[in-house]
Amino acid sequence: MIAGQGTALNSNVLVLNKFYSPIHVLSARKAFCLLCKEAAEVVNVENDTYVVYDFEGWVEQSEIRDELNDFNKDDEWVRSVNFVVQVPRIIRLTNYDRIPRNIVKFNRKNVFLRDNHQCQYCGVDFPYSSLSLDHVMPSSRGGETSWENIVSACLKCNVRKGGRTPLEANMKLTSRPSKPARNPALDRQLAQEKYASWRRFL
Repeated sequence: MIAGQGTALNSNVLVLNKFYSPIHVLSARKAFCLLCKEAAEVVNVENDTYVVYDFEGWVEQSEIRDELNDFNKDDEWVRSVNFVVQVPRIIRLTNYDRIPRNIVKFNRKNVFLRDNHQCQYCGVDFPYSSLSLDHVMPSSRGGETSWENIVSACLKCNVRKGGRTPLEANMKLTSRPSKPARNPALDRQLAQEKYASWRRFL
């Protein structure tokens, strides 16, 4: 594959099990490896339905679309010396039938994503480096480190609140913290038009 394809190969692909249930998200580079090994097939959503292609069929379809300029601005392509292929948005593992447990990892990154990188006290958006985690009920008073008791806070608000509750500090939460139904990063991707086809399966 020729140079300049790094961005396309690092884009995200939704992976389904053989029953079309979502499993996880991986890079296009790994998705192409699975397609080349015939361990997966492309699921292409078209006009509210979907069509399934093996890798060879997907390359043929991609080349036809490329010749006809039949694509939109969000499509991504990988060009090799011998062929051109569109990066699929969804693949299906042909022999994998497990259904994963819906576990959302509790970590700093996911808390910030859940809260849209917004301080839950002053309501201002901040970059990752300018946010901290705050215990709504202070840990010194038995507050748990959990989805329901941790919020994103800017450094200024965190210092102002200190070891008090929001009520004691005369500070109001912009929203009540809770465990997200699914990975917050996935919700952010679903909001992008280029991943609109995922919505059918999530």
